[in-house]
Amino acid sequence: MLDDDAAHSVNPSAAPGPMRWNGWGDPAKAKDLPGAVRALLPVKLGRIPRPAPAVSIDEVELADSALSEADRLALAAIVGEEHVRTDREARIRHAGGKSTLDLLRRRAVRQHAPDAVVDPADDAEIAAVLRLAGERGIAVVPFGGGTSVVGGLDPEGGTGRGGSHRRAVVSLKLHRLSGLVSLDVLSGEATLRAGTTAPEAEALLAAHGFELGHYPQSFRYATIGGFAATRSSGQNSSGYGRFDAMVTGLRVVTPSGELDLGRAPGSAAGPDLVQLFLGSEGAFGVITEVRLRVHPVPEVRLHDAWTFRDFTAGANALRQVAQLGTGPTVIRLSDEAETGVSLAQVGRIGKALTKGCSVITVFEGEAAITADRRARTAAVLTAAGGTHAGERPAEEWVHGRFNAPYLRDSLLDHGVFCETLETATTWSNLERLKREVTEAITLGFSAHRAKSLVLSHVSHVYPTGAALYFTVLAGVKGDALEVWDEVKPRVNDAIMAGGGTISHHHAVGRDHAPWLEREIGGLGLRVLSAVKAELDPAGILNPGALLAAGAAETRSR
Repeated sequence: MLDDDAAHSVNPSAAPGPMRWNGWGDPAKAKDLPGAVRALLPVKLGRIPRPAPAVSIDEVELADSALSEADRLALAAIVGEEHVRTDREARIRHAGGKSTLDLLRRRAVRQHAPDAVVDPADDAEIAAVLRLAGERGIAVVPFGGGTSVVGGLDPEGGTGRGGSHRRAVVSLKLHRLSGLVSLDVLSGEATLRAGTTAPEAEALLAAHGFELGHYPQSFRYATIGGFAATRSSGQNSSGYGRFDAMVTGLRVVTPSGELDLGRAPGSAAGPDLVQLFLGSEGAFGVITEVRLRVHPVPEVRLHDAWTFRDFTAGANALRQVAQLGTGPTVIRLSDEAETGVSLAQVGRIGKALTKGCSVITVFEGEAAITADRRARTAAVLTAAGGTHAGERPAEEWVHGRFNAPYLRDSLLDHGVFCETLETATTWSNLERLKREVTEAITLGFSAHRAKSLVLSHVSHVYPTGAALYFTVLAGVKGDALEVWDEVKPRVNDAIMAGGGTISHHHAVGRDHAPWLEREIGGLGLRVLSAVKAELDPAGILNPGALLAAGAAETRSR
């Protein structure tokens, strides 16, 4: 049996405490590296000098807020005096997302932050804030859970019409837009306000016997609106689909007006405008409500772990499962490197799962049907060369599946560069793309005389292909930000040349925006730019996210 915290990680009923300003998650849950991992790092990455301690929040130096007193008073007249914050701590805590680049920047003394944090309560207040911002040349960055890892929340003002620089940037925090608006039990459809965190959403739905079942690694802090704005995929996507497949309707406030989208479960009334805003990252409008497909809380959850001789055999097994439709809620394949590091974390080097690749499966639903899906999947995996490794490794993965970012923070504290990236491609191209991306990462760091270790897994599968998720560890002895600024474009180029997508579920943000045209073409980019111009004519919403000014630019330091 798992302990209460493990059960909580499957279907949490309460939101966690405030996130660390310069790291991931609850400060009380931060942990040092396991001894086996510390022993493994010098072998793989060489000796790495430990960095100087990060600065405290009191040591951070910020420029004074560029928001004028007249601007502040005008915003306060809309949302209330207490909901316009220009103090240092509020600004610092809304200075971006949680990528490795974000966290490395927060170790510096001099930092960049929004000029104010504005907390609207409803659609009318958001509309009024956007009108004011448009009139006064103030950029607005919608802020949900603050978990972006692609520069989607950078407080950048950009330039307005005529090339004039916007004089201020406000973070539009959406936490007051929280709660369950309605639940249609008969139709299995719920409407949630966009600022509702994922744990809050699950608790609200569970009170009525339902769940959404969307569990990305950012689950404990991310919001419903953020899931929609980034086209999120969760770890249960094999069973319940991506978040965009769950969405049936949206309310959106734009500088040009408001939209209420999604009239019926199926429609041929022109292109689906709901899809236009899924993945728009706050650049087209502010999503304020999301209507979603929900399902009853599962009666049972069943777990199995498997081993395969190598990644090729494991990927072939996952392909068969996806194409035969045997029905796992979760199916995940870790390559040889990730399997080894994962085992080091739990002190199992040299034991049962150390060779080859590991596969995790989870099944949820009504007892008899779920048991049948489990048996059908087991038959496919066995026939494909898999060896059953019991239930416990899968249960342990569920127990700790939201904790990997804490390990990332510990690695940074030890001087190890650690970042993630992801893509997706067809089954026939999967191994080639994995090889080429791994090579681009390795050669990129080698050019800077840095050893690296690339871990990979498949956790989202489709009949025609799968997503590849990479974790990169490197022993960078110089400026890690400068090195990654050179390595990451090389990796993005390899993804595009190799037939992958620039983002499967991390979104575009500012980090990937220069590569969007290569994915959707020049005409596609002009279509999105035309939509932006119609909905946000002053260009105040999240400047630089999704749509970049130039295709060769990289994210500024």
